[in-house]
Amino acid sequence: MGKTHAPYPREFRQQMVALVQAGRSLEELAREFNCNGQSIRNWVAQAAIDNGRPPPGKAGALTSAEREELTRLRRQVRQLQMERDILAKATAWFAGHNGSCSNS
Repeated sequence: MGKTHAPYPREFRQQMVALVQAGRSLEELAREFNCNGQSIRNWVAQAAIDNGRPPPGKAGALTSAEREELTRLRRQVRQLQMERDILAKATAWFAGHNGSCSNS
């Protein structure tokens, strides 16, 4: 199993993108800052998408804002589905127990 790393801070990612755009190589930055070169490559590609200049082959890629909205909406859908399921079970339970209580 591969190693996991906590997400890099946004400022760090932005600095890496700026350094690549200033002409520094991915490999050099990866060694100097002890991070994965592929991560830096991904950050540069995402920054290009966010700025309206998607790299070749990434024409339909989502911007960071769109990704955040998609994540939020998926979370909201899961919550609504769970609430719907709870209400359906409660409705079925109450329907099954309707009239079973006597007032004698």
